[in-house]
Amino acid sequence: MAIKRGVSSFGVHRNRGGGGSRFPVFTLVLILVLAPMVFFVGRGIYSADSIDQNDSSISNNKQDVDWRTKLALQHIKSLLSKEVIDVIKANTDDLGPLSLDSFRKQNFSASWKFSGQENVIDISSSSSEQIVATNKQETPKGKQDSSLVDDHSQYMETPTMLARRKLRDKRRETRAAGLMKQDEDVSIKLENAAIERSKSVDSAVLGKYSIWRKEADNENIDTTVRLIRDQIIMARVYVSIATMKNKTNMAHELQIRIKESQRALGDATTDIDLNQRYHIKLFIYISIFSSQLMKSCSFLIFNFSAPEKIKAMGQLLSKARDQLYDCKLVTGKLRAMLQSADEQVRSLKKQSTFLSQLAAKTIPNGIHCLSMRLTIEYYLLSPEKRKFPRSENLENPSLYHYALFSDNVLAASVVVNSTIMNAKEPEKHVFHLVSDKLNFGAMNMWFLLNPPGKATIHVENVDEFKWLNSSYCPVLKQLESAAMKEFYFKADHHTTLSAGSSNLKYRNPKYLSMLNHLRFYLPQVYPKLNKILFLDDDIVVQKDLTGLWKVDLHGKVNGAVETCGESFHRFDKYLNFSNPHIARNFDPNACGWAYGMNVFDLKQWKKRDITGIYHRWQSMNEDRVLWKLGTLPPGLMTFYGLTHPLDKSWHVLGLGYNPSIDKIDIENAAVVHYNGNMKPWLELAMTRYRSYWVKYIKFDHPYIRGCKISE
Repeated sequence: MAIKRGVSSFGVHRNRGGGGSRFPVFTLVLILVLAPMVFFVGRGIYSADSIDQNDSSISNNKQDVDWRTKLALQHIKSLLSKEVIDVIKANTDDLGPLSLDSFRKQNFSASWKFSGQENVIDISSSSSEQIVATNKQETPKGKQDSSLVDDHSQYMETPTMLARRKLRDKRRETRAAGLMKQDEDVSIKLENAAIERSKSVDSAVLGKYSIWRKEADNENIDTTVRLIRDQIIMARVYVSIATMKNKTNMAHELQIRIKESQRALGDATTDIDLNQRYHIKLFIYISIFSSQLMKSCSFLIFNFSAPEKIKAMGQLLSKARDQLYDCKLVTGKLRAMLQSADEQVRSLKKQSTFLSQLAAKTIPNGIHCLSMRLTIEYYLLSPEKRKFPRSENLENPSLYHYALFSDNVLAASVVVNSTIMNAKEPEKHVFHLVSDKLNFGAMNMWFLLNPPGKATIHVENVDEFKWLNSSYCPVLKQLESAAMKEFYFKADHHTTLSAGSSNLKYRNPKYLSMLNHLRFYLPQVYPKLNKILFLDDDIVVQKDLTGLWKVDLHGKVNGAVETCGESFHRFDKYLNFSNPHIARNFDPNACGWAYGMNVFDLKQWKKRDITGIYHRWQSMNEDRVLWKLGTLPPGLMTFYGLTHPLDKSWHVLGLGYNPSIDKIDIENAAVVHYNGNMKPWLELAMTRYRSYWVKYIKFDHPYIRGCKISE
């Protein structure tokens, strides 16, 4: 309608005005034809000027704003304040060729090709001068697109702007790299700290559900077992809440499901155990029922399926959640269950410690049987048959002499056998064994029946050392005192498994035996020897040890492997530094060392009166105020400043308590030591380490078979 009205009015003017009405038509044509010509001519002139006057193009381009920008600014001014518009314009100008407006006006991509060549323009270049240079190189001379040069030249940066932007980019990259490095360092520190905390857990088995376990991902391991356990925990929570709210039916149903899940789980700790348990039950039912009866009882078999149990429990837990869930109550119940479980763990840990210490004191029936049989056979021998050959080697200082004090026949045999089997020149090795009166006959009889090849061996009885009496030895004097007897044999000892377990290890009967303290009297036992190698009876020799006699002790008395790789193996672990005598004479951070394989220079021993130092400290500890019972603390004090550290490959410790010793370290060690409660001849020994010990036992020996000692 508007068009028609315009036409009709135009006709009215034409009729009225006659020839004068042609002026509007002429004016309209002039505008439509001449305006585009002026626009393109002006743009061409501007482009030509921009090519000829490169120096002034930057300032002129900043003043000539595209008409689209003007139009947009006119609309934006009505919406935004002048300050906001200035900030936007300043930030946009600062971006230079990286701005969105730059890409819109350039109107080409990073893969745009000139003159059919394969060269690619890099839009991300830090300088627009590189773009112009590329265009000049790739376009034939005299045929450059002036409009293209114009579009790029208006975004060229001054050297100052370019330097500032490069500095900003460099600062951003440095800052980003620093933040990433800082995050990585923090993550590594947190992970290492968590790993160290997991290693400090006092347990024989560290547990396969540790999140810091490196060997495998834990997310997909034994998910079925863990899911059943989680369901049981939540079911117990809902049972407690249901009982509290008098929902007896729900509580009863939950208890039934808990029992079923527990029966399905059994003692399984892995999904493999769970599957084996199911197949065993399936086989039992197949064996009991005939094939016809199995059809009617098939539901009993599939009732043992773990997925079925999980599904049924999940449905019931969903129902219980709808009826009973209360965030505050559930949180409180879970916290109470956690505290109860923690108390149970502590109690079980005490019981485990008590039982392991009790087991460490015992002698297995097989070893007791072996000792008794050998003792009987020994005393049935005539006196002339009880002597060992090559007795002339016992005092020859040019040979390799060993000291071994033990009341365990089987353990002593492993030490001697392993040493001889790995020796390069067995005929040069001499073993000095000392036992107590009870096992003296058995020790003699064993080595009479099983002589160590060409090596020399001699067995003595500690009770026949007349010089070792209470007037000379402070330990014997203390053992005869009423206070010591009260400490060991008082009638009011706790009889429960958990009570008194912390002090039980100090009441070990071995501390009452002088065999344990005889190591401080080596020059008195072997007065004509210059150097001797002391061995405990819970070690295994794996390499030739003759190199130890060549080690230069640098004037020290004792050569031993240090054990202070960790902070808890320093002097403050063994000695009471609250006592002024200890605090004045010793450094709490001094490095401890290991008894079990020690090279002693007996000449320096006598020169420095080591036995006298031991007596002095032992007399001061009559009331056990300097250290608890044992031989390592007085040894650390007696040989303080007089111990030369040996290479750690000579002696690897911990096979009696540490389950995570590197296998390579064990196999490369000259001596491995089963120090701790888990001795290799006990049932509680760690299986992974026992093979290093049992391979030196002659299980086909008649006495070994007769006493039922097996691998």
